[in-house]
Amino acid sequence: MFKLSSKVLAGTLAITLAGTSIAWACEDGQKSYIEAGASTFGGIPLVKGTKNFMNLQETAAVSLKELKGSPATTADVFAHKGFAYLGTHRGQMTNEGVRIFDLKDPANPKEVAVIGNDIPGTWQEKVIVQSVSTPSFKGDIAAISVQRVDKERYGYEGETSPNGGVVFYDVTNPASPKKLGFWKTPSELPTGTHEFWLTKQNNRLLLLATNYQAARYKEQGVEVNDFSIVDVTDPSQPKDLANWDPTEVGGAFDGNYTYKDETGASRTAFLHSVIADETGKYAYLSYWDLGTIILNIEDPANPKFVGRTKFERDVQGAAHSAALAHGGNILIETREVFNPDPHDPAFERGWGYVRVYDIKDKSNPVLLSTFRTLNSAVQIKAGERQPGTYTVHDPKVRGNTLYLSHYSDGIRMVDLTDPSNPVEVGSYVSDKANVWGVFVDRNYILASDMGQGLKVLQKVGSGLR
Repeated sequence: MFKLSSKVLAGTLAITLAGTSIAWACEDGQKSYIEAGASTFGGIPLVKGTKNFMNLQETAAVSLKELKGSPATTADVFAHKGFAYLGTHRGQMTNEGVRIFDLKDPANPKEVAVIGNDIPGTWQEKVIVQSVSTPSFKGDIAAISVQRVDKERYGYEGETSPNGGVVFYDVTNPASPKKLGFWKTPSELPTGTHEFWLTKQNNRLLLLATNYQAARYKEQGVEVNDFSIVDVTDPSQPKDLANWDPTEVGGAFDGNYTYKDETGASRTAFLHSVIADETGKYAYLSYWDLGTIILNIEDPANPKFVGRTKFERDVQGAAHSAALAHGGNILIETREVFNPDPHDPAFERGWGYVRVYDIKDKSNPVLLSTFRTLNSAVQIKAGERQPGTYTVHDPKVRGNTLYLSHYSDGIRMVDLTDPSNPVEVGSYVSDKANVWGVFVDRNYILASDMGQGLKVLQKVGSGLR
């Protein structure tokens, strides 16, 4: 286990059981997309941990059924009321939708339905499920992202949807989902929505959506900015409330997809993902090299810039995702860096890692610490790294434990009791691991492995901490 403080890299095996001008992101960052291969469940996954995780075991590993003649590649994963919702990556570009699994017996998940697989030329990476009670709808809503695969970027020649966006389903009965509505990004935007968030304000439901890399396509007639706020209280009739202009952050940023920051470093700015706090008052926008931008969205039609994280000259940037801890006073920022050997000689080498901020004063986030795995921390010459992709990906927080999906480094569990001193307390790495998403629910942890499907980890006895 290696952990890097904000001041110095300190590598200790304390728990043995335990950018360039065009940015890479999980949407297109791997040098070639990883196809789902044959299952390798015969091997014994490596599970390590302290007392809270030492009894953690992989109890299920379910490869996805082929719906359209090709293996599906998994993406994000979510759990709600005993059901798992597993998104799919563009992979074979066969529009595999979101698979729904009954986890009544977590050791034997049963696929009961699929949603979103009827929108040709798209992929459904992100999925969020919430119980909702509004004047227009009462029940459980599943929202899924719709991102387009076009000829220009992927060489896709098949039938395609004219829009990306977010589709809503009634999953009150998960085995019999019903489509409710479709919030659409402009047809001029060849991407769509990569990630999004749902948040509640009183009896109103809001969609916080990324218009993925919209600034990159201004010259092609795309007039929207990267961030939209939409009223989806009635999911059958989404209503746009705001489309936020990121030039409000000021400084050296000029509103373009690529720009030079105050230090002269070449940077890339686009909104990758977004979350909100539990009150629905603040939104946290993972804006790649612009850092994590904090907006006040109390008036969702008029979002206001509050503050943002910033990167030192030697840090590649790449704010990919965020999570909150300690009652919303601590911000977890994951940086997805796919290029461990950057072209800019002033940038540090190595894969992406975690930065932890104190945000009690949201106008002035203060870096407390960083956390990185051994594989992402080792600084060696280009071409001498072991095979794999060791950047961090998504964060989830439960109590004082941070759960990280880490591609070839599997899942890492990190104790955040002292945010200035994050300590790895557990890990799960399966054979040929390529973990995209992680989610903690009840007494199990779910992982989505891009090539191997849905993984279920369980700890028998008391619940996960």
